Amino acid sequence: MGIELEIILRLLLAAALGAIIGYQREKASKPAGLRTHTLICLGAALFTVASIHVFGGPGVAAGVVTGIGFLGAGAIFHREGGIVEGLTTAASIWAVAAIGLAAGAGLYLVSAVTTAIILIILLLPHPIR
Repeated sequence: MGIELEIILRLLLAAALGAIIGYQREKASKPAGLRTHTLICLGAALFTVASIHVFGGPGVAAGVVTGIGFLGAGAIFHREGGIVEGLTTAASIWAVAAIGLAAGAGLYLVSAVTTAIILIILLLPHPIR
């Protein structure tokens, strides 16, 4: 398989896996949904692919993790009465970036299994209050 075809497949995998998580968040009426999660996962994969093939190593991963932390922080809201909302959405944004990094690095099975685990976690019922 040519390198460009493999890169395209990595990017398509990242987009598909991000879309799976994003679809669940969209159906749950969360502020970051399908498009956001898909773009984050795809972007992280592209950063990884470019880092590996252009710069000779996966050193950009730390920068992606830091940047996504800032994006995820924007999803967290503090409400009156000490209520905090958006933590799960912020965590899903962070996790989707990791899936993108893994897909971009060629860890196909790892990124797919991680997506399945995250989806199971997100579909679990809320704890009893």
